[in-house]
Amino acid sequence: MVTPRVVADRYALSTLIGQGGMGQVWTAYDQRLDRRVAVKLLRPDKVTGPGGPETEELRRRFVRECRVTAQVDHPGLVTVHDAGSEGEELYLVMQYVDGADLSDHLAEHDPYPWQWSVAVAAQLCAVLSAVHAVPIVHRDLKPRNVMVRQDGSVTVLDLGVASVMDSDTTRLTHTGSPIGSPAYMAPEQAMGGAVGPYTDLYALGVLLHELLSGDVPFAGSTALGVLHRHLYEPPLPVRRRRPEVPEALESLVLRLLAKDPQHRPASAQEVYEHLLPLLPARGTPTGGPLDPTRPFLRPHAPWPDRAVTPAPRPEAPVPTAATAPTGQPDVAAAVDEVKRLLGEGRITQAVDILGAILPTAAERHGEQSPVVRTLRKQYAATLMDDGQYRRALPELRRLADEHAAGSGPADPRSLRFRYDAAQCLEQLGETAAALAEYRALLPYYESRYTGNPYTQDDPDLPFEIRRRIGHLLLALGDRAAAHDTLVRLLHDAQGRHGPAHPFPAEVRRTLQWLGQVGG
Repeated sequence: MVTPRVVADRYALSTLIGQGGMGQVWTAYDQRLDRRVAVKLLRPDKVTGPGGPETEELRRRFVRECRVTAQVDHPGLVTVHDAGSEGEELYLVMQYVDGADLSDHLAEHDPYPWQWSVAVAAQLCAVLSAVHAVPIVHRDLKPRNVMVRQDGSVTVLDLGVASVMDSDTTRLTHTGSPIGSPAYMAPEQAMGGAVGPYTDLYALGVLLHELLSGDVPFAGSTALGVLHRHLYEPPLPVRRRRPEVPEALESLVLRLLAKDPQHRPASAQEVYEHLLPLLPARGTPTGGPLDPTRPFLRPHAPWPDRAVTPAPRPEAPVPTAATAPTGQPDVAAAVDEVKRLLGEGRITQAVDILGAILPTAAERHGEQSPVVRTLRKQYAATLMDDGQYRRALPELRRLADEHAAGSGPADPRSLRFRYDAAQCLEQLGETAAALAEYRALLPYYESRYTGNPYTQDDPDLPFEIRRRIGHLLLALGDRAAAHDTLVRLLHDAQGRHGPAHPFPAEVRRTLQWLGQVGG
């Protein structure tokens, strides 16, 4: 008898159920809690190349992304139980979903009933509404990442994994293949632009087109050919293959597949509202096993799409060691506890303690005291590291305004907080606002290369801001301005570092990619 491999001294691998270019998926047995789970094993060197310098950064981002996605609570999203690294591999432990992936489900039912397609899409909208409210962008929505369970409900897999493996979608793997799934890749994603909820909606349109017509709208013999078609060819209306498909459904698919993100539906919530009249009426007989219309015998709507700034969390209990004899929290002890938690990678707990200790520190030392400002700076930075961009944004703006009020708008600390706030806006999918903020910051950072007080810690920061501006212009559909921005950036970066430096090499690859796709 072969002894099964045990991951993290806990998960005994059982059966290989999936395999791809970057890893494997196994059924496994959680020896501690006596339950079946699914374990995904990923190889960072499949992306960075053997011994690639980015491997450790990938590991760090992987654990962070898994922690962020584990915060999303929705029945249509697979539950994340554990994540980490072991040897050369990253591992992700998820709930085991009993069912069939949507690709197999489609293959077993030809043609796929259009009512089933509507039911699948509506359930996916419910998931995407919750995910985008965090905000998280899936980046790799496709049938292989969707499971149809025994009760007909749909479960989405691999949330967050694509953003770890694909922080820059223009990068190729060391095998020369693009990271991601070209058949489902939105034009802005293919061109290296900023991604947002609109990117997932495009992938939803591709998936819905495939369910209705039996094939993806854009196929080809090479990844580059597929991406070219995404960028420049109109999709075939599905009613030309399936006349029985309602006109309203065909129209919705075409809107989802719009080349310009601004011409797509505004949100997954809006898409759900368009699908709602096409869902099966209550009391309609189900179509047999794994029927995705079954959940709509009792119709339910997705979570609200338009996220608001969340209410403050209940104050986290401050550890006993951080409580003074008066019964009030001990600020110094709490700071030590935060340092310990951050050192152990327990960022969410650190965020809660910082949020709980700030009111006490402000009351004791004053809102404008160095102690409170230091705590607020740590709080904002930890929120960002925890992926809580919506909560970090007002903290960063407050810090920027306070420093600007004391030392003027050119204060380096104020500018750095504004830069971090721009990154939050970018992550939140507020593309135009992020672009405006980066453009406002750039003159300060580009004033001069030598001795610039704003770039002493990071002399390449002006280049990075210009790169982000180029990618955001792509996301907004202004390809000409994006191309000009990146061409000028390449010229300046090569003049500073030489053509072999990683930064100009990365910009050059992006421009080459754009040139090939545009050809």
